[in-house]
Amino acid sequence: MTSTMPRGARGRAPVRTLDEQVNDLEAETGEQHVAVTFTLNAVTQTVVLPSRTLASDAIRHHLRQTGTHVGCEHGVCGACTVLLDGKPVRSCLVLAASLEGRSVTTVEGLVEPDGTLHPVQQAFVDCHGLQCGFCTPGFVTTIAAYLEENPSPTREEATEAIAGNLCRCTGYQNIRAAVLRAAEITRERAGGSPLGPDDEAARASLDGKVRGTTHPVDGKAGPV
Repeated sequence: MTSTMPRGARGRAPVRTLDEQVNDLEAETGEQHVAVTFTLNAVTQTVVLPSRTLASDAIRHHLRQTGTHVGCEHGVCGACTVLLDGKPVRSCLVLAASLEGRSVTTVEGLVEPDGTLHPVQQAFVDCHGLQCGFCTPGFVTTIAAYLEENPSPTREEATEAIAGNLCRCTGYQNIRAAVLRAAEITRERAGGSPLGPDDEAARASLDGKVRGTTHPVDGKAGPV
């Protein structure tokens, strides 16, 4: 909104309180607004927006963290998954107003301050776990939260971990490998052995064939 209030000293518009901003926007639009303060990727943010605004829209459009993608807008595809106080949620199903006082982590916030990729992000690179990339942020945040609960998944558990997210490109095989690889990277960074309890599955995720191969309907792998 463009302010029409008189300017103060040195030509600067006077600072308005949040209540004044809310009242001005409601008078201008005829729509109820709210001021919401929450932590986004370790930075405290305050936004004033319509009370009906979804968390996904607040994150993408108001705060420009566009790594959070919006697909189905019905909580089905998982592309908009973020971590809310460390737990994965579909941000298209959450009102922005409900973020008040809470902590949100998007795929951008998983990167270490020095630029080091999160183990899940690195695993997607290692295992070529993405193609178009639209669903990838939701998978990454979902898997990151899952590995906090189960740091050494088996192949079957890795399959279950990604079952709630949809991908229309990859066929899921390399995404599942990325779950196992992310667990290995986490153990490696902690100074432990990369292999988990399911040694065969763990070794399979390290196999160079994961990158640059396809699996046609006859089940025979071939080069891309």
